[in-house]
Formats: sequence, C-alpha cells, structure tokens
Amino acid sequence: MKGNLDRLSQWLKDNKITEVECLISDLSGIARGKISPTNKFLNERGMRLPESVLLQTVTGDYVEDEVYYDLLDPADIDMHCHPDEGAVFLVPWALEPTAQVIHDTHDKQGRPVELSPRNILKKVLRLYTERGWKPIIAPEMEFYLIQRSDDPDYPLKPPVGRSGRQETGRQSYSIEATNEFDPLFEDMYNWSEAQGLDLDTLIHEEGTAQMEINFRHGDPLHLADQIFVFKRTLREAALKHNVSATFMAKPMTGEPGSAMHLHQSVVDLQTGQNIFSNPDGSMSDLFLHHIGGLQKYIPETLPLFAPNVNSFRRFLPDTSAPVNVEWGEENRTVGLRVPDSDPQNRRVENRLPGADANPYLALAASLLCGFVGMIEAVEPSQPVQGRGYERRNLALPLTLEAALERMEQSAMLKEYLGSRFTKGFVAVKRVEHENFKQVISSWEREFLLLSA
Repeated sequence: MKGNLDRLSQWLKDNKITEVECLISDLSGIARGKISPTNKFLNERGMRLPESVLLQTVTGDYVEDEVYYDLLDPADIDMHCHPDEGAVFLVPWALEPTAQVIHDTHDKQGRPVELSPRNILKKVLRLYTERGWKPIIAPEMEFYLIQRSDDPDYPLKPPVGRSGRQETGRQSYSIEATNEFDPLFEDMYNWSEAQGLDLDTLIHEEGTAQMEINFRHGDPLHLADQIFVFKRTLREAALKHNVSATFMAKPMTGEPGSAMHLHQSVVDLQTGQNIFSNPDGSMSDLFLHHIGGLQKYIPETLPLFAPNVNSFRRFLPDTSAPVNVEWGEENRTVGLRVPDSDPQNRRVENRLPGADANPYLALAASLLCGFVGMIEAVEPSQPVQGRGYERRNLALPLTLEAALERMEQSAMLKEYLGSRFTKGFVAVKRVEHENFKQVISSWEREFLLLSA
C-alpha cells in the first residue's frame, strides 16, 4: 500500500493536483464518495464511508429495515476505502487541477466488502486467474443527446445541432448528423485522451441523436473503471454545450433503446492464445460451453444487465433489441452474436446489457455466466440462421419483477457472488420499483382520467 501511495503522491504532484475526488460505485453505478484537498487525501491514505451507501437507491432511499439490518451492522459503521493507484484519472472539466481516484472497499478486518460492485468484478476475475485464464473485453456504449429540460413530465427531444436545426428521422452511420455535434465530441475526445480512456470509434446509431462509442479491447476491470469515468465525462461535455447526454436504456418513445454490448474472449495466461479456438482454427469446446453458460445463466442474472424498470422497455416488440439468448454467427437479431473474425480474435458479443447497467456488475455477470458454462461443460443450442427476434424458446423475463424473482432464486449467483450480494441487490431494486409504482404516468392521465 505504501509503495502504491508513493507513486500516486508523485503523480498528484507532477500534475499539480489540488483536489481529489475519492469515488466508489454503488449498486446502481452512481459515483459516491468525498472531495478532499490533496494534502488531506495523502495524509489520510484513503477515506471512510458508511456501509449503507451500498444499499442506497437511485432515489436516495434505503432498503427495508429487515433487510438492512440483516446485511449491515445495526450501528451503521464505516467501511474503509483504499485508493487504487491504477484507477486514477484527471478531471479535465474542473476549474482547479483535480483528480478522481477510484477506491476499493474493505471492512475493519481488511476483507473486501461483498456488496461492492468493483469487488464483485474482482471476484469473478480471480475465478479466471485460478484456471490460468484471462478474459478480454471490448465494450460498446450507446447513448442519446437530448435537449436540456427541468420538467420530467415532458417527453425528451433531440437537441439543436450546429446547423440550428433539430435532427429528424433515422440517421444510422451518418457522418453529417454526427458532425452536427462536433464541438461537443471534440471536448469528449480531448478530455478522454487526457484521462487515458481507450476510446476507439464514434458512430451515429439508429435513433434520433443516438450515438455509440466503442472502447478498445483490454482488461475487464480497467475497462469497467473507464466506462464509469466516461459516463461522467460525456455528461460534463454535454452540459458544457448546453445539451444533456443520457444512458437511459429507453429514453424516448418510438426510438431504439441504448445498449452496452460486450465483446468477450479468453486467453491462456501462459501461451497468450485464445482458448475459444482450436489449433486448426475451428471453434473450441470451451467456446461453445462459454456460449452455453451465457444461455443458461443470463436469465438468472438479467437484472445485472437490465437493472431498472426502464431497462425492460428495450425488450418490447419492434425495438431492435433481441429478447432471447439465442446465438448465431454474424447475426444481430440474437442476444449472443459471434462476429466474423480470425481464430485468435474469436469472441462472443453479449448484446443484452443496457447502457444503464452498472459496468462492474454487467461485466462480472457476463463473464461469470460464460465461466460457469465452461466449468460445467454446458452445451449451447443450435446457432440461429436468419432472423431471430421472434425466437421464444430461449426467451427472457420481460419485467423487472419477474427478473428479480428469478435472480433471487439463483443458486449459481449465491454460490459464486454470495448470498449477501444477491439479497442486497434484489432488495435495492425492489425498493426502486416500489417507488416507481407510486408515480402516476401521463398515459394513465390521458386515457383513464375521463373514461375510467
């Protein structure tokens, strides 16, 4: 720890950092923590936060007392948060030289806190390391640019671009439509480069003012950190240009949803070879079992990919999102796509996670499902030829309530991630869902007010 902090201290001095944002991710992916002067940060060598922040909902509420006191100390004690010197990023939009440092969470005895999303991903990665494997991930993040609004009752609208006009219609892969927001994206790329984020291509997606940013393939933990930081970065760049950026799974009626597609492969730690391919270049049994594990266990882990009521609006009919765990080669109508590639780059693309998912938990769940499939030698179904949207043999739960019930019963999740994490996550999402059900929608007012 001392050596790590010595390197971190030198980095802070080299960059003339005066403030440090000390961050952790809660279960919903919200950045929580403290902002500290650099000297105080170095003197304290970490921070303390109440354990309860890991059971906080997006509305700021907490789980029911019965669950709360079963999972946490009744005295609401602190957890110890230690900076990870490999997860340090500049804050380019800050007025003063500022850094953001992602922390790991431990209890008083130094044990990793089981409710921490980052610790959950680390736990899954250790499973691979123990087998002599290293997973490789390449995420794709979709998002919308929207007009700023302070009234949540009004539908969202696309922003006005450089031309002074709103975008209309579908503009998939349009360069001109993307160039409408060049100043915003220049800041996004400049700030991302200053932070060392491994961004690759930017494209215009199918929806109105919907974009996609691709990350270069790499280490899952490092990329989860980058997605966590990128979401903050893009939102700040959008605000600078008087628009908003949202990673909601389905922000606008009649428009496609936003996904977080995960390309995943596994290499042998000793040889560096992709274990998904045989020496002759054909698909290996491990690759097929990895797909089989995704098919078998994604239905049990779906809330980690689709954590909100809004997430399931992506899965409605005619929304361009697969609602199954079928697989196929070069097939975007199934949940698990195998892109055309050479043997060393053979991978599977999990197309089910939403852009609103916590990146640590989505990556952990996707890799865990594939890992268990390889350990259990789960055979996949036959690959789909042609259109797979209507396939229902390997369908998924279609509501958050149904998905949470299935997750709650998952013996696999309890075995590998722990019953405390499973119970805590489900409890948080149920409180959020109860809050959602208290809100009267515009649809109810429009169609039931004078006719019921």
